[in-house]
Formats: sequence, structure tokens, C-alpha cells
Amino acid sequence: MGVCPAVPGSAPTLSGAAIPRYTRPLLIPQVMPLARGLGAGNAGRDAYEIAVRQIEQRLLPPELGLPPTTVWSYGSVHHPETFAYPAFTIEATYRRPVRVKWINDLRDPATGRFLPHLLPVDPTLHWANPPGGAQGRDSRPAFPGDCPPGPYRGPVPIVTHLHGMARMGQESDGYPEAWYLPAATDIPEGYAATGTFYDYYQRTSPLGDLWEPGAAVFQYPNDQRATTLWYHDHTLGITRLNVYAGPAGFYLLRGGPDDLPQGVLPGPAPRPGDRPGARVYEIPLLIQDRSFNDDGSLFYPASRGLAPELADVYIPKGDIPPIWVPEFFGDVIVVNGRPWPYLEVEQRRYRFRILNGSASRFLILKMDNGLPLWQIGSDGGFLPSPVERGTLLLAPAERADVIVDFSGVRAGAELVLLNLGPDAPFTGGPQTAADPATTGQVMQFRVVPATGADASTPPHRIELPRLAPLGDAALVRQVSLNDLSSALRPDAGLSVAALGTLEPPPRSRAARPLFWHDPITENPALGSTEVWEIYNFTVDAHPIHVHEVHFAIVDRQPFDGAPRPPEAGEEGRKDTVVALPFEITRIKMVFESPGRFVWHCHILEHEDNEMMRPYQIGSTPDDIPGR
Repeated sequence: MGVCPAVPGSAPTLSGAAIPRYTRPLLIPQVMPLARGLGAGNAGRDAYEIAVRQIEQRLLPPELGLPPTTVWSYGSVHHPETFAYPAFTIEATYRRPVRVKWINDLRDPATGRFLPHLLPVDPTLHWANPPGGAQGRDSRPAFPGDCPPGPYRGPVPIVTHLHGMARMGQESDGYPEAWYLPAATDIPEGYAATGTFYDYYQRTSPLGDLWEPGAAVFQYPNDQRATTLWYHDHTLGITRLNVYAGPAGFYLLRGGPDDLPQGVLPGPAPRPGDRPGARVYEIPLLIQDRSFNDDGSLFYPASRGLAPELADVYIPKGDIPPIWVPEFFGDVIVVNGRPWPYLEVEQRRYRFRILNGSASRFLILKMDNGLPLWQIGSDGGFLPSPVERGTLLLAPAERADVIVDFSGVRAGAELVLLNLGPDAPFTGGPQTAADPATTGQVMQFRVVPATGADASTPPHRIELPRLAPLGDAALVRQVSLNDLSSALRPDAGLSVAALGTLEPPPRSRAARPLFWHDPITENPALGSTEVWEIYNFTVDAHPIHVHEVHFAIVDRQPFDGAPRPPEAGEEGRKDTVVALPFEITRIKMVFESPGRFVWHCHILEHEDNEMMRPYQIGSTPDDIPGR
């Protein structure tokens, strides 16, 4: 038997400290142009044809002398200039449906051959697994021998999820097994070109006849509270890498009875056809952490990097995935695709739609001069009333709608938005703040005189729309969050993160971990209201996202303590909630649309390694895969 090659650790070759800060202006995403096809013109809806492609974009400051960075991006297939990281914003209107043809175009434009992943794909996870063919796709493959396999280099599966959209058809949610490969000329023989649920949804979707190789057509009803949403990939076992490569964008839903505050909000936002430099006072901010190499490329770890004496615990000999890492924290803060940008702001009020788009990093945002952040909304739309925040905690995937008033700041001042969150897994307790020289800074604001009168209302005087109560719950359900260490060498660390339930009495406070392939345990009745009690048995906080619904946070309770109400800024509707260690987090939600959906941790490394579970609203169809 031969000796396996060493599985080394890896680190970025360009230090974040070497990247100049505040040398380039913030990029403000433009508005995605509409398409004319897909039956949009005669049906009271909007349509888009949006692809994922590989592009070159100058992320790093030019004074470093490095080439542009290769990234992936969404863009309109009819407007090549729209392919950018982050993607252009989709502007949507209440009760005007949006239909999108999502295209996987990760192929060489000259040859039509597929493009392999930019980042190292661990093929030992339970993942899309195209090489498994129709019988082995969407599974955890087995590998012969004793040595860990190298990264997967085949065609990349994609499926897009619109995060925060409620009451939609199951076929449009971006189910993790509804992925599809690009329509490339060289898909290897025997590969599955689609996921298990792609085939099922194409057959059962009312839009299935519009689907074609390399693409799917989804429709969003927009019949919910106006809010900040975002779209990103959701493919089984590879989401962390697909999102890290770049494709993500805002989706702003406007209008309806829940979008009528008493008062004037700062604006305008970017509009279709805006010229460069157009003055806007409502600005989306996508905050992410990244790392880079000294050739300008994105860095992501190429191995778990365990000590040599632990090499025997790697799959297939052991139970530790050889490439997957439990969390990743980049050493560069990127805002709207640029490291540490600056924004010139007038002496007036601004509205910022802030999204934490990081994979693992929790942010705690604060202005360095103490200027308050007035939060008016969260994941599910407006709060009951504005909340003055000195600091703003945002877990991965959480959004905050914030007003900042620069009118009292002297012209010429330079303010910095700080991040006080840790460069490590978030625990909710005392932790060392991020490196103040790098990841402890987010972006700079340069204050200039106002160019005109500010007609917006001071945030403390804004009256926000009334929030209707959800009603009484018919059922209280217990679920659990769990970490599982290596069974062979517990000192090797986490082998898998898992959701689950609780053991039945008399062991009802004991966790019962479950995995993606286990039978469904959450099956709410159509139209029912439930409270889920989320028991976190791990040492870290987890942002838990439930697809298809918006919920109210009821309370949090230490295992051996008293319940406490939601934190400031959490009183509205949410789709992602922070579940703190050794606490019960209670959320209440109404299940209004039938179908197969998922709930999961939005630390993407966890989501990709079993910390995601399917759930079924209403009865389970006889012909659904895996019944």
C-alpha cells in the first residue's frame, strides 16, 4: 500500500493588511434591465433572463499592480455590460409577479466547453455529485482506497434561491436538489446534467415547458411585505463556494399596504437608465469577507489542514472531509465588490439597505464617531417603529434597513464604519473584536456640503406601518442544532454539523441529530401556525433560515434560565434568526403555501455539510422523489 500525499494547509498569499484602504469609491449596484420574452408583456408581470457567467473584474486597488480578479456574476443575457459583482439589483413591485429564466452559463464563450470551479470542491460531502449519474446524484459518494480524493474539477451545478421570498411555488424556491449543469459541449459521459428535483419540478411546474437544458424558469408572486431580499446560489453541498465566487444580488420589493410609512424616507434609489454619478440617497450595501492571492485571484482554503499526525482521519480512511472547513474568515472586508471603499455623502440623511453576505462572519457595525444607526426594517420589512442603534449585529444573510443622518457632521469629516464582531465563530458572549487594522473596518464616509434641501423626515419622527399579529399557534415543535466531532479522533474537530429534533421522553432534553437524507420530521399542515423551539446544543451561534415563510421571534431562553424578549431591531418579521449557544430560540410562523422547502443554518460551510433539512408543508405527493 502506497503512502498518501500530504494534505497541506493553505493560506492566502496576499495579506489583507497589504491592501490600501479607502482609495476607491463605493460601487453602487445598478438596476437589472427587463427582458421582453417569457410572456411578460401581456400578463401584468415583469420578466428577466439572467445568467451566471465567469468574468474578470478589478476588485483590488490598481496601485497594487495586480491583474483583475476572476469571479462569477449574474447578469442579463441581453445586456452583456450588466455582468458585475455584485449583481445588478432587481426592482420588484407588490403583487406584480416577476418571472426569471435563470441560466447556468459557466462555460467558455468561444468553445462552449464547461468551466471548472474557481475554488476547491470537496467531493466527499453529501452534495450534488454530477459524476454519480442519475442513480448517484445528490448523494455522499464513496471513494476506494485509503487516500483522500482531490477536488472535483467537472462542470459546476447551479440553482438560484431568492432569499426572503414567501408564498411562492415550491418549484421556484431554488431547492438544493433542483440544480442543473451548463449546456456545455463536453459534459462527461455518465454525468447527471440535473438534480433529482429539477426533473420532478420540470414535470410538475406550471412553467415546466419553459425550462430547457442549462436553465430553469421561476416565478415570484411578490405578495408579501415590501422588504430587502437577495438572490444567490443554493446547490446541495457547494453553496459556500458558488456564493464565494461572486454571484449574488439585491432584490428590492416595493409597494403595498406595508410600504406606506408616515414620513418621507431618504431617496431616490438607483433607477433604470441612471447615468454614472447620478445622485442617490438610498443605497444597498453588500458586506462580505474575502481573501486574495498575490496574483489577484480569490483565495479559499484548499484543505482542512489538520496536523500530519491526524491524516488518518480524512475520508475515505476516516470521517473528516479532507477539503471542507467548518468556518472561513477572510482577512479583507469587501463592500459591493470592493475592499474598503469610500462613499462621498452630503450633509443630509441616507437610507442604507445592509446585507451581511459573508459565509461565516457575524458583523457588529458601529460608526467610529458614535453617529447612531436608525434601524427601520429587517429581513421581513419595516419594524413596528424606528430603533436607534449604537451597534448593529448582523448574522450571515440578515438584512437591516437603516437611516444615517449626516446633516450635523461637519463638511470635510471622514467617518469609518467599524466592525466589532470577532474574526472567529460568534458565541454571543464576550469575544475579541476583529483586527482593527483590517477586518475591524468596513468602509469610509467622506462628508461634503449638501447640494440641496433634504425633504426626508428625521428618523425618530417616522411612523411605520402597523404590524399584524400572527395569531395563536396550533403546535409547538422542538428542533435541535448539533455539532458532531470525529468518531475516530475527537481532537480532530468537527466532522459534520447537523440539525435534528429532540429525543422523546424520558430523554426529551437530549439532541437527536438528523441528516439531509433522513425522513422528514417537520411537516406542518397547510395554513397552520406553529412555534418552533430551536435548541442549540453547540458552542457557537447559528443563523437559522426557514424558506418560504416570515416569522416572528417569540423569545430566547437559556436552557436553565428565564425567557427574554427579542432584541431591539428584531420586533418585526424575520426569515433568519440568531440561535445562541445552549439556548432555546422560539419563532412563530404561518405556513401558507404547500410544497417541499428547506430550513438550515446560514453559515454556508455548515449548510453544505448536513446542517440543512427538508420540510414539507401539507401532504406529501405520492410521486415526489425519495418518498
